[in-house]
Amino acid sequence: MPGLLGKKIGMTSVFSAEGKNIPCTVIEVGPCVVTQVKSVEKDGYKAVQLGFEDAKEKNTTAPLMGHFKKAGVTPKRHLAEFTGFDDDLNLGDTITVELFAESSFVDVIAVSKGHGFQGVMKRHGFGGVGEITHGQDDRQRKPGSIGACSYPAKVFKGMRMGGHMGTDRVTTHNLQVLKVIPEHNLLLIKGSVPGYKGSIVSVIK
Repeated sequence: MPGLLGKKIGMTSVFSAEGKNIPCTVIEVGPCVVTQVKSVEKDGYKAVQLGFEDAKEKNTTAPLMGHFKKAGVTPKRHLAEFTGFDDDLNLGDTITVELFAESSFVDVIAVSKGHGFQGVMKRHGFGGVGEITHGQDDRQRKPGSIGACSYPAKVFKGMRMGGHMGTDRVTTHNLQVLKVIPEHNLLLIKGSVPGYKGSIVSVIK
């Protein structure tokens, strides 16, 4: 589906026509530049590669510099491929947030916030083991039994345990578009989206 790269600015709230206070996320979407056009004949599939945010030449590798010079654009910091564009796009074309002017709902793809190593209660919602009594010293936030003793005498794969939480690729579907502000490249989306302030997100039409 067609989409654009953007940056999560933060959350705020707006009032609807009925006077309700609606929480929303502000995303700076685009402008994105076409850096490569892939075709079925040459690449086996049809897609458009878009670049977002300017990068310094000294921080760009030589192969990427050649890639950007071939497209006739300045170096970009973030690249992503999108499909399903109606118009035939050429190298160097710019796509703005006006792509979503007629869209009522969008999907947002981003990397969720990282929470480091967490135990089973926070990571999986476990209720803890027992009460603080009868000599129970340090088991309140433990997972309890994780497997059988005699057979099969192993811990099955997929057992919910403590571990690294967050930094997962998350897709949130059917988020309502409240407002498009083309003069500032801003998109107001109802509710929250994954990621921290300043993180890069993909907004899918």
